[in-house]
Amino acid sequence: MESKKIHPLVTKANQQLREGKISRRDFLRLSTLVGMSLATAEVLAACGPEPVATQAPVVATEAPVVATEAPATGGIVRGGTLTCATRIERVDNPATFSLISAVQPWRHVIEFLTYTDPAGITHPYLLENWTASDDLLTWTLAVRKGIKFNNGQELTADDVMFNFKQWLTESVQSSMFGAMNYLTLDGVEKTDDYTITLKLTTPSIFVPEHLAQYPAGIVPASFGGDITKEPVGTGAFTMEEYVVGERCVLKARKDYWRNGVDGKPLPYLDEIIMVQLGDDRSADLSAYQSGQVDTILEPNVAIWEALKDDPESTIVATPTGATRVLRLRADQEPWTKVEVCQALKHCHNREKILALALQGQGAIGNDSHVSPANPEYVDVPPYPFDTAKSKELLAAAGYPDGVTVELAVASDWPETMAYVQALKEDAMAGGFTINLNPMPASQYWEGWTDFNMGVTWWAHRTLAPMTLAVAYTGNPDGTPVAWNESHWVDQEFSDILTEAVGTLNLEKRKELVGKLEVIQKERGTICVPFFMSVWKIYKKNVHDIVPTPDEYAIFYETWKDA
Repeated sequence: MESKKIHPLVTKANQQLREGKISRRDFLRLSTLVGMSLATAEVLAACGPEPVATQAPVVATEAPVVATEAPATGGIVRGGTLTCATRIERVDNPATFSLISAVQPWRHVIEFLTYTDPAGITHPYLLENWTASDDLLTWTLAVRKGIKFNNGQELTADDVMFNFKQWLTESVQSSMFGAMNYLTLDGVEKTDDYTITLKLTTPSIFVPEHLAQYPAGIVPASFGGDITKEPVGTGAFTMEEYVVGERCVLKARKDYWRNGVDGKPLPYLDEIIMVQLGDDRSADLSAYQSGQVDTILEPNVAIWEALKDDPESTIVATPTGATRVLRLRADQEPWTKVEVCQALKHCHNREKILALALQGQGAIGNDSHVSPANPEYVDVPPYPFDTAKSKELLAAAGYPDGVTVELAVASDWPETMAYVQALKEDAMAGGFTINLNPMPASQYWEGWTDFNMGVTWWAHRTLAPMTLAVAYTGNPDGTPVAWNESHWVDQEFSDILTEAVGTLNLEKRKELVGKLEVIQKERGTICVPFFMSVWKIYKKNVHDIVPTPDEYAIFYETWKDA
């Protein structure tokens, strides 16, 4: 084991591991977040009760390994085209990406400073390493040297500085602004051509995780604001064609900085073609079944149901924190009264909703945005299905005759439509008349933060405080951050969340997150009836598609039989 200084929080986590208070995976996740290499963390997890600290910092330096299966007999095959059914979204600045589907094509062109693997462990990527001070207030990021953008320019600290400016400028409207609420632009400093220092306003262990989030793709400092016009990145592919709503074509670079198992530069594929076949996902299914596409990105439950027994397909299920959040505008009637929000929560028959919306393929939610897939999750029971209690609460709030509301919903999300139809029927007995306002998802996203009542698609994030910070906090003046669609800002919730973000001790962080779950369940203006399983579905002649809970498509090490 390398003889280097070990962060004191790792020493504490190691002791918790010995005492059986955290799992080995939790120890690895926590240790790597504060800068320890995975290899060193694995050694510590296997050896004595307390590591010995010396002087030099322990840093993470290994590039991630993302292959998910052993090569078939004869080894990995290079070449070929992978064809995917997905959406081709209208995009411009990667810092403002708000959909997983938007980043799917572009994550092959632009890359990220870090990478979080399917086990939730974060690795260096465009960074060589990072270190964190003992108090978690100062972070040093070392940029990997020798990496070239596809225009021939070398990646340096100037490019990273430019991206931090994008993320932390409120007017850009990046979700990173709310996520990294522990950091301001004044706290980002260029130390030298390959080093950035971050001076946080409050302690946080989430810096490396946030740098792997989908709005954190790195573009050059010369970027003008539209990635479709300037498709410049460090990724393994170049964007040769991009037609919104139709298709895109990605071609392999010959000079990419990472090598495959054969010692030659990745990727293995020559080309990726992504096609959008319309808003009706049944077209994706038909194209897959007829052999027109090799894989379907972000398949819904109907596609899984149709293909789950297909012998020609590989299907990998992953439990996640992905969900559909029914959110209520806390600043608009009737949701300004907590009793009305609680009444609607009592109208949720959660087992019925899970069965109808997801064929039971998920977990019950408790109206907090914390899922069983998050390591900090505490089993806080949801409100019971009780329409009599709902009517009682409405009467106490001044609605003895019930209330009529309008619910905006994306009609091309079948699991969402099944959810709201079930709720509409059951809530009638609880005093709610819910008028549905269905619309295409593209229209929903145009006004998703404005509707009085809506159901929004939220993706998985590894650690619970990450989601809570980006979706349920405000600026110092109390104004909701860009992605706070519910406009709910609660000072006690925010104070506990700030403490949780700076807490490495998982046992303590779980205690804090449990308090957040209770507050959000009781006072929050969201309903979360379920959390979803997600699937990777692809043909048997395709190999090494990574089963990620966040549903990212990562095809650098994907290959096809000859």
